[in-house]
Amino acid sequence: MQKSVRYNEGHALFLSAVARKEGTKRGYLSKKTAENSRWHEKFFALYQNILFYFENEQSARPAGIYLLEGCTCERVPAPKMSTTGKEALEKQHYFLVVFGHDGQKPLELRTEEESECDEWVEAIQQASYSDIIIEREVLMQKYIHLIQIVETEKVAANQLRTQLEDQDTEIERLKAEIVALNKTKERMRPYHVHHEHEDPDIKKIKKVQSFMRGWLCRRKWKIIVQDYICSPHAESMRKRNQIVFNMVEAETEYVHQLYILVNCFLRPLRMAASSKKPPISHDDVSSIFLNSETIMFLHEIFHQGLKARIANWPTLVLADLFDILLPMLNIYQEFVRNHQYSLQVLANCKQNRDFDKLLKQYESNAACEGRMLETFLTYPMFQIPRYIITLHELLAHTPHEHVERKSLEFAKSKLEELSRVMHDEVSDTENIRKNLAIERMIVEGCDILLDTSQTFVRQGSLIQLPSVERGKLSKVRLGSLSLKKEGERQCFLFTKHFLVCTRSSGGKLHLLKQGGVLSLIDCTLIEEPDASDEESKVGGQVFGQLDFKLVVEPSDSPSFTVVLLAPSRQEKAAWTSDISQCIDNIRCNGLMTSVFEENSKVTVPHMIKSDVRLHKDDVDICFSKTLNSCKVPQIRYASVERLLERLTDLRFLSIDFLNTFLHTYRIFTTAMVVMDKLADIYKKPFSSIPIRSLELFFATNQNNRGGEHINDKSPRLCRKFSSPPPLSIPSRTSSPVRTRKLSLHSPITARVGGLDLTSPLSNSSISYNSSQSTPTPTTSSPPSSTSPPPNNSKSEAGDMSPCRSPSTPRHLRYRQPGGRTVCNSRCSVSPASAFAIATAAAGHGAPPVFTNSERTCDKEFIIRRAATNRVLNVLRHWVSKHSQDFEMNGDLKMSVICLLEEVLRDPDLLPQERKATANILSALSQDDQEDAQLRIEDILQMADCPKAECFESLSAMELAEQITLLDHIVFRSIPYEEFLGQGWMKVDKTERTPYIMKTSQHFNDMSNLVASQIMTHTDVGSRASSIEKWVAVADICRCLNNYNGVLEITSALNRSAIYRLKKTWAKVSKQTKALMDKLQKTVSSEGRFKNLRETLKNCNPPCVPYLGMYLTDLAFIEEGTPNFTEEGLVNFSKMRMISHIIREIRQFQQTPYRIEHQAKVTQYLLDKTLIMDEDTLYDLSLKIEPRLPA
Repeated sequence: MQKSVRYNEGHALFLSAVARKEGTKRGYLSKKTAENSRWHEKFFALYQNILFYFENEQSARPAGIYLLEGCTCERVPAPKMSTTGKEALEKQHYFLVVFGHDGQKPLELRTEEESECDEWVEAIQQASYSDIIIEREVLMQKYIHLIQIVETEKVAANQLRTQLEDQDTEIERLKAEIVALNKTKERMRPYHVHHEHEDPDIKKIKKVQSFMRGWLCRRKWKIIVQDYICSPHAESMRKRNQIVFNMVEAETEYVHQLYILVNCFLRPLRMAASSKKPPISHDDVSSIFLNSETIMFLHEIFHQGLKARIANWPTLVLADLFDILLPMLNIYQEFVRNHQYSLQVLANCKQNRDFDKLLKQYESNAACEGRMLETFLTYPMFQIPRYIITLHELLAHTPHEHVERKSLEFAKSKLEELSRVMHDEVSDTENIRKNLAIERMIVEGCDILLDTSQTFVRQGSLIQLPSVERGKLSKVRLGSLSLKKEGERQCFLFTKHFLVCTRSSGGKLHLLKQGGVLSLIDCTLIEEPDASDEESKVGGQVFGQLDFKLVVEPSDSPSFTVVLLAPSRQEKAAWTSDISQCIDNIRCNGLMTSVFEENSKVTVPHMIKSDVRLHKDDVDICFSKTLNSCKVPQIRYASVERLLERLTDLRFLSIDFLNTFLHTYRIFTTAMVVMDKLADIYKKPFSSIPIRSLELFFATNQNNRGGEHINDKSPRLCRKFSSPPPLSIPSRTSSPVRTRKLSLHSPITARVGGLDLTSPLSNSSISYNSSQSTPTPTTSSPPSSTSPPPNNSKSEAGDMSPCRSPSTPRHLRYRQPGGRTVCNSRCSVSPASAFAIATAAAGHGAPPVFTNSERTCDKEFIIRRAATNRVLNVLRHWVSKHSQDFEMNGDLKMSVICLLEEVLRDPDLLPQERKATANILSALSQDDQEDAQLRIEDILQMADCPKAECFESLSAMELAEQITLLDHIVFRSIPYEEFLGQGWMKVDKTERTPYIMKTSQHFNDMSNLVASQIMTHTDVGSRASSIEKWVAVADICRCLNNYNGVLEITSALNRSAIYRLKKTWAKVSKQTKALMDKLQKTVSSEGRFKNLRETLKNCNPPCVPYLGMYLTDLAFIEEGTPNFTEEGLVNFSKMRMISHIIREIRQFQQTPYRIEHQAKVTQYLLDKTLIMDEDTLYDLSLKIEPRLPA
């Protein structure tokens, strides 16, 4: 920010000399100083609109300069003094110059002569150009008025021209009638008897005819006016005026929000930064608030202009006001560009207790209405889209020939251009807000959440089981462990880390001292209990195969195991799938780094950066400025071919892209097209890497292969020719070399195992030949800077289980074509072991040393393994999270099975790949993978259900729990494909979205049940008691995070049939009324459910949100943006927004409640014989409390 102004002293001296010689007014005046309030005589010279003053008339340099433009000058009375100086003051004449600039003090002057004082006042007033400014405003208003008159006259002239043409036609017709009448009159003249005096009856008839003609004329004009009032043009003008009125109200609210931001936060924090012990620095204040004060000043001007236009209603001209905003667009660009950094600085400052305490004090101000500082900082992000919507509505009701049509269209285009830039920043801002909300809930704080590249994936409640050495469950604790109280953990999964927290009674989170923050690069996921571990077998039987393990092996501390228990198989599958996808995403980057950096001078980041197809717009793709988790620009628009290319690009894999693609692919392509692409990548893996990158890679390789004897007929570019030597893995080893695990996925740190791709649904064991190899003594090698330090810890004994990642090989063998066995102190050099070395070499530990020839020969094999890995990961993610796609499409299921069977026939397949393939096949072949969970149909069809009890015999807790259970059962049954395409708003909505319709019907039935139960009571006291009990049920639903149930009950109580019962509500206690107001505020639809959204962000599953909120968001997205651009490209930004909403819905769907089903309560809640329709309820309400006579 510029802190000073360049001042050209030469220009100022020249102007002062001209003023002293040719000035409009010159002379001595007494000037009052601001320091000691004394008067000093100075020589003043006025030139045009600049006032100079000198120490005396002979001074060459001015002592000061005043810019008079926009100022006001007037005479003021003499200040009050004592009687001794009163006579002297009466001889002086004072006048005051008030400047229009903020912060500049007025100039007080005085003279001895009254006439001289009047001359100075008049001269300064003329120099202020106030008359010219006023005249310009008057002329501008006249000009605008004349333009409007001209446009009106043009329209009137066109109408008159049309009327004249119609009148000419009418005249010609009347002339023809007159000619015909004259001829008829001439024929009848002989028979006409002329009467000199008209009959009185004839005169009366003529008077009546004259009256009727006048009446008909007035009626005709009345009909014309009424027709115009009902015409589309008048209706459009009324709507246009209403849009402007709404815009003024919204602008008033926005200016008020900015005023609170500046006056309740910015300015107080500036003062705090200037204190002796500042809790925050001035730089941090500037970084947090950016240019919000300037934005407030701009919108205050815009708001004043809007109010001035309203004062001139009904003539509303707005285009010139938007012209004020257009030059200031860079203000919003700067704000949006630095908004993420602003939130990050704010989070860092909150770690200071003094600042956090001060900020909470500011947020407790009544003007803030309970909103946090982050909320106010986000308001400017949504103002430009609001203007675009308003302009769109204005243009819809503005005629094409309107005088400001083009100006409004230009303003709309400029604002849309800015909105596109802002849209790229908003998605990251939402993720940062989520991370900051979680960070604020953690008492100890969490620095990793301040990383802007840390993307939130999922959260939920899991049970942590106690563990001892080797990650085995403790038999002693299993029987006495209270899983609910002692073992429940709140878990948060991010793209790079996994957080495990405990929740205190106050709702705050505490990170575990050990294993609270797990780096996924150090983790190995084990989804099934070890088949050779008896204790794990027992644990699996006890917990129904719902447990999974994370083996954490950090490089700087001992390894440990975290055993977690999911509430259901579906929940376990969701957690393990997301965790494996995050780990694979991290390690996939390292794998390709190893492949392309071992022997090539072209690094992967440079290779990606040099590939213009990943960041430069083209005819078939358009990128945004936001980077995804792989540091690659996100796709805004793209063709289907480019989206499939990104899905199978082996250099990186974005979780957000994969989730978005699998959620929305059916909008722009078919499942069979995706399968064909995956099959093609598996069969031709080199087609997944751009040609330019391959040229750089293989050009370097060829230089290193000059002296090698390689079979040219087997370049391993095609799978049917590849046949790598066998891989032998010993069951145990005593080599002192640092432990490394054979991983299918990526480079990892020392002692880190590979990610297991297996599924918990498979019980089959796939054996492979790993016990035939024998340990070989290691040989010493000279120390090298790239060699890892030796690790003297002993390896765990035991054979490798097929259900977990293979144990760390200490010694690998590679048999060369000549039959000679070569041993190496770190690893052998077979194709498979080269892959293991590549996956282990790019972590934090240093890679082992090999010759160029040993590593070059297996590049193609590694890329083929990476391609197989990518295909299996996509299929595993697809099958585990979107199983309904395969249940509804038999051809797709058979296509996947055929591809997986072909993968199993690959002779190069590694054991992990073979096991992963078999598990995916097993998951596809199972008919029902879901847990035995209750459904509404099962509850309704229970034959041995007890008789439903009455409302009075049921407690509020029982009702709230069973309402929550039923609501969640109905909510989780909705398949995600029903959220696509606005099927719930179509004519055939019952066929297209049956489960959404069932959810809506269940909501209405529950609301009708509440209203019907209240209306069944005849006395006032019983009805009041029922209302109080239902409000208590709603409050318990809120505590259970069932906000759908809260809205069911509050909407029933707000029905007209119940709301009008004044006598009943008078009996309801004040506490109940206050509680109901609190519940209604939580689920209110005001501000697009802003309170409910904020509540959902801070709550942990299980939860039942209000489905209508998400349907409204989806409808807004669907109607506001098309699926395809005019060029036929897929609008992937829209797909990303839809996917984010569906992911949030599925997160709440997948976490079940631990509520026991009570048949007696659910039978009452689902009894439709108790429900009355709306008309019956209102008639009954009138009988209970009739209307009062008017």
